[in-house]
Amino acid sequence: MNFFKSVSSSSGVIDPDHALPGRDKPLKISGKHLINGSSMKPPFPIEMETIIFGMGCFWGAERLFWQVPGVYTTAAGYSGGTTPNPTYAETCTSRTGHTEAVLVVFNPLEVKIETLFKVFWENHDPTQYMGQGNDIGTQYRTAIYTTTECQIKSARESLKKYQELLSNNNYGSITTEISEAGDFYYAEEEHQQYLAKNPWGYCNHGFCQIAYD
Repeated sequence: MNFFKSVSSSSGVIDPDHALPGRDKPLKISGKHLINGSSMKPPFPIEMETIIFGMGCFWGAERLFWQVPGVYTTAAGYSGGTTPNPTYAETCTSRTGHTEAVLVVFNPLEVKIETLFKVFWENHDPTQYMGQGNDIGTQYRTAIYTTTECQIKSARESLKKYQELLSNNNYGSITTEISEAGDFYYAEEEHQQYLAKNPWGYCNHGFCQIAYD
Protein backbone atom coordinates (compact mmCIF):
# COMPACT_ATOMS: atom_id res chain seq x y z
CA MET A 1 0.00 0.00 0.00
CA ASN A 2 1.34 3.42 -0.96
CA PHE A 3 0.95 5.53 2.21
CA PHE A 4 1.37 8.89 0.51
CA LYS A 5 -1.14 8.04 -2.20
CA SER A 6 -3.67 6.91 0.36
CA VAL A 7 -3.50 10.09 2.46
CA SER A 8 -3.11 12.66 -0.31
CA SER A 9 -5.85 14.95 -1.55
CA SER A 10 -6.86 15.21 -5.20
CA SER A 11 -4.20 17.92 -5.63
CA GLY A 12 -1.44 15.46 -4.75
CA VAL A 13 -0.63 17.27 -1.48
CA ILE A 14 -1.12 15.39 1.78
CA ASP A 15 -4.57 15.65 3.30
CA PRO A 16 -4.59 18.10 6.27
CA ASP A 17 -5.98 15.38 8.55
CA HIS A 18 -2.85 13.30 7.95
CA ALA A 19 -0.25 16.09 8.04
CA LEU A 20 2.44 16.16 10.71
CA PRO A 21 1.43 18.05 13.88
CA GLY A 22 4.29 20.54 13.93
CA ARG A 23 4.68 22.85 16.92
CA ASP A 24 3.29 26.01 18.48
CA LYS A 25 6.51 28.02 18.57
CA PRO A 26 8.24 29.26 15.40
CA LEU A 27 11.78 28.22 14.60
CA LYS A 28 14.35 30.73 15.80
CA ILE A 29 16.20 32.85 13.26
CA SER A 30 18.27 36.02 13.59
CA GLY A 31 15.78 37.96 11.49
CA LYS A 32 18.55 39.99 9.83
CA HIS A 33 19.28 39.53 6.14
CA LEU A 34 22.91 38.52 5.67
CA ILE A 35 23.33 40.42 2.39
CA ASN A 36 21.64 43.78 2.91
CA GLY A 37 21.06 43.89 6.65
CA SER A 38 17.32 44.43 6.34
CA SER A 39 14.78 42.74 8.58
CA MET A 40 13.40 39.48 7.26
CA LYS A 41 10.42 39.73 9.60
CA PRO A 42 7.53 42.21 9.71
CA PRO A 43 6.64 44.92 10.22
CA PHE A 44 8.10 46.09 6.92
CA PRO A 45 8.12 49.68 5.65
CA ILE A 46 4.59 50.73 4.73
CA GLU A 47 5.32 51.10 1.02
CA MET A 48 6.40 47.45 0.67
CA GLU A 49 4.43 44.53 -0.74
CA THR A 50 5.03 40.85 -0.10
CA ILE A 51 4.65 37.83 -2.36
CA ILE A 52 5.73 34.20 -1.97
CA PHE A 53 7.29 32.04 -4.68
CA GLY A 54 7.81 28.28 -4.72
CA MET A 55 10.18 27.07 -7.42
CA GLY A 56 11.97 24.03 -6.07
CA CYS A 57 14.86 24.19 -3.62
CA PHE A 58 14.72 27.54 -1.87
CA TRP A 59 18.50 28.02 -1.68
CA GLY A 60 18.97 29.10 -5.27
CA ALA A 61 15.54 30.67 -5.55
CA GLU A 62 16.18 33.06 -2.69
CA ARG A 63 19.46 34.26 -4.21
CA LEU A 64 17.75 35.07 -7.50
CA PHE A 65 15.35 37.44 -5.77
CA TRP A 66 17.70 39.16 -3.34
CA GLN A 67 19.75 40.24 -6.37
CA VAL A 68 16.82 42.15 -7.91
CA PRO A 69 16.99 45.95 -7.43
CA GLY A 70 13.91 47.12 -5.58
CA VAL A 71 13.61 43.97 -3.47
CA TYR A 72 13.81 45.01 0.17
CA THR A 73 14.35 41.60 1.72
CA THR A 74 13.94 37.87 1.16
CA ALA A 75 13.61 34.81 3.36
CA ALA A 76 13.55 31.05 2.89
CA GLY A 77 10.64 29.18 4.38
CA TYR A 78 7.69 26.87 4.02
CA SER A 79 4.21 27.73 2.76
CA GLY A 80 1.09 26.35 1.14
CA GLY A 81 0.54 23.49 3.55
CA THR A 82 -0.86 22.52 6.92
CA THR A 83 1.82 21.73 9.53
CA PRO A 84 2.51 24.73 11.79
CA ASN A 85 6.14 25.79 12.17
CA PRO A 86 7.60 22.78 10.33
CA THR A 87 11.26 21.89 10.24
CA TYR A 88 13.29 21.25 7.11
CA ALA A 89 13.43 17.54 7.89
CA GLU A 90 9.66 17.38 8.32
CA THR A 91 9.00 19.28 5.11
CA CYS A 92 11.28 16.90 3.21
CA THR A 93 8.95 14.02 4.09
CA SER A 94 6.14 15.59 1.97
CA ARG A 95 3.94 15.20 5.05
CA THR A 96 3.55 18.89 5.96
CA GLY A 97 1.77 19.96 2.78
CA HIS A 98 4.20 22.83 2.40
CA THR A 99 6.44 23.69 -0.51
CA GLU A 100 9.86 25.22 -0.04
CA ALA A 101 9.23 28.90 -0.67
CA VAL A 102 10.80 32.33 -0.77
CA LEU A 103 9.21 35.37 0.83
CA VAL A 104 9.92 38.40 -1.34
CA VAL A 105 9.34 41.87 0.10
CA PHE A 106 9.58 44.54 -2.58
CA ASN A 107 8.94 48.19 -3.27
CA PRO A 108 6.46 48.40 -6.19
CA LEU A 109 7.69 51.92 -6.92
CA GLU A 110 11.18 50.52 -7.61
CA VAL A 111 10.50 47.13 -9.19
CA LYS A 112 7.50 46.02 -11.21
CA ILE A 113 5.85 42.77 -10.27
CA GLU A 114 6.34 41.69 -13.90
CA THR A 115 10.08 41.73 -13.21
CA LEU A 116 9.57 39.29 -10.34
CA PHE A 117 7.42 37.07 -12.54
CA LYS A 118 10.17 37.09 -15.17
CA VAL A 119 12.68 35.84 -12.56
CA PHE A 120 10.19 33.20 -11.47
CA TRP A 121 9.21 31.78 -14.86
CA GLU A 122 12.65 31.86 -16.44
CA ASN A 123 14.55 30.17 -13.63
CA HIS A 124 12.69 26.92 -13.05
CA ASP A 125 10.53 24.44 -14.94
CA PRO A 126 6.89 25.31 -14.19
CA THR A 127 5.72 22.38 -16.31
CA GLN A 128 7.24 19.77 -13.98
CA TYR A 129 4.65 18.33 -11.62
CA MET A 130 5.58 18.10 -7.93
CA GLY A 131 9.30 18.58 -8.32
CA GLN A 132 12.21 20.37 -9.94
CA GLY A 133 14.83 18.34 -11.75
CA ASN A 134 15.95 15.52 -9.50
CA ASP A 135 14.26 17.12 -6.49
CA ILE A 136 10.98 15.22 -6.36
CA GLY A 137 8.09 15.69 -3.96
CA THR A 138 5.28 18.05 -3.08
CA GLN A 139 7.78 20.16 -1.13
CA TYR A 140 9.36 21.19 -4.44
CA ARG A 141 6.19 22.14 -6.28
CA THR A 142 5.89 25.35 -8.25
CA ALA A 143 3.68 28.03 -6.68
CA ILE A 144 2.85 31.71 -6.43
CA TYR A 145 1.13 32.85 -3.24
CA THR A 146 -0.19 36.38 -3.42
CA THR A 147 -1.13 38.98 -0.81
CA THR A 148 -3.32 41.40 -2.80
CA GLU A 149 -6.12 41.12 -5.34
CA CYS A 150 -3.96 42.96 -7.86
CA GLN A 151 -1.16 40.44 -7.39
CA ILE A 152 -3.32 37.37 -7.94
CA LYS A 153 -4.85 38.90 -11.06
CA SER A 154 -1.39 39.76 -12.38
CA ALA A 155 -0.10 36.28 -11.53
CA ARG A 156 -2.89 34.58 -13.48
CA GLU A 157 -2.35 36.87 -16.45
CA SER A 158 1.37 36.16 -16.24
CA LEU A 159 0.78 32.41 -16.26
CA LYS A 160 -1.46 32.72 -19.32
CA LYS A 161 1.18 34.78 -21.12
CA TYR A 162 3.99 32.34 -20.32
CA GLN A 163 1.87 29.31 -21.21
CA GLU A 164 1.29 30.76 -24.66
CA LEU A 165 5.03 31.23 -25.09
CA LEU A 166 5.72 27.67 -23.97
CA SER A 167 2.96 26.16 -26.10
CA ASN A 168 4.18 28.00 -29.18
CA ASN A 169 7.56 26.32 -28.64
CA ASN A 170 6.22 22.81 -27.99
CA TYR A 171 6.62 22.80 -24.22
CA GLY A 172 4.06 21.29 -21.87
CA SER A 173 1.41 22.71 -19.55
CA ILE A 174 2.26 24.84 -16.55
CA THR A 175 1.48 23.20 -13.20
CA THR A 176 2.09 26.28 -11.03
CA GLU A 177 -0.32 26.68 -8.14
CA ILE A 178 -1.59 30.27 -7.80
CA SER A 179 -3.56 31.21 -4.71
CA GLU A 180 -3.84 33.70 -1.90
CA ALA A 181 -1.00 33.38 0.58
CA GLY A 182 -1.57 31.56 3.82
CA ASP A 183 0.98 31.31 6.59
CA PHE A 184 4.66 31.61 5.75
CA TYR A 185 6.91 29.76 8.18
CA TYR A 186 10.56 30.81 8.29
CA ALA A 187 13.09 28.06 7.68
CA GLU A 188 15.97 27.42 10.05
CA GLU A 189 18.78 29.99 10.19
CA GLU A 190 21.15 27.74 8.23
CA HIS A 191 18.83 27.96 5.22
CA GLN A 192 18.57 31.76 5.19
CA GLN A 193 20.76 33.23 2.41
CA TYR A 194 22.26 29.76 2.13
CA LEU A 195 24.27 30.37 -1.03
CA ALA A 196 25.89 33.46 0.46
CA LYS A 197 27.11 31.28 3.32
CA ASN A 198 27.95 28.38 0.99
CA PRO A 199 28.96 29.86 -2.40
CA TRP A 200 29.55 26.42 -3.92
CA GLY A 201 26.36 24.96 -2.47
CA TYR A 202 23.66 23.14 -4.39
CA CYS A 203 21.59 25.17 -6.84
CA ASN A 204 19.32 23.88 -9.61
CA HIS A 205 18.16 27.26 -10.90
CA GLY A 206 19.31 29.55 -13.66
CA PHE A 207 18.25 27.73 -16.82
CA CYS A 208 15.63 29.22 -19.09
CA GLN A 209 13.21 27.34 -21.31
CA ILE A 210 11.71 30.41 -22.98
CA ALA A 211 12.33 34.08 -22.25
CA TYR A 212 9.46 35.86 -20.51
CA ASP A 213 9.34 38.90 -22.79
